[in-house]
Amino acid sequence: MAELAFYQLRTTSLENALCTLLQKALDSHHRVRVISSSDDRISSLSLALWTQISTSFLAHGTVSDEYCHDHPILLSTGREKIIENINNADVAIALDGAKLSFLDGVSRYLDIFDGNSKIACSDARNRWVNYKAEDYQLTFWKQGEGGAWFKEK
Repeated sequence: MAELAFYQLRTTSLENALCTLLQKALDSHHRVRVISSSDDRISSLSLALWTQISTSFLAHGTVSDEYCHDHPILLSTGREKIIENINNADVAIALDGAKLSFLDGVSRYLDIFDGNSKIACSDARNRWVNYKAEDYQLTFWKQGEGGAWFKEK
């Protein structure tokens, strides 16, 4: 069964944290599917992935792109019926409480949520309980000062 990791944002923006995590994933030769619940979030993330890192950019696309299967990072909304692993991702990331789509070939799932929002924390806690009941291997990462991630026990 796939590993599912919760990431609690506390000190940096989602865009900043996501760029860092995506760069690490690409450096390790992973392909990634990012799922958000909003078109506006996908648009802002797309811009951030092109501009957030001053020395480079994170090549990516959206499911509406003609050659979406070629992108190492694919952005999509949870409103799309996600049943196919179009870009052969082995990592999937859910944002803003978007429902994870469990796809063939994906071995690691990340659920990133705003640790400064009581509602987002409560929703994440509920997702944790539901996934735990389904016997997923769960880990929890909390963001510390400066944006570093620390695994909680």
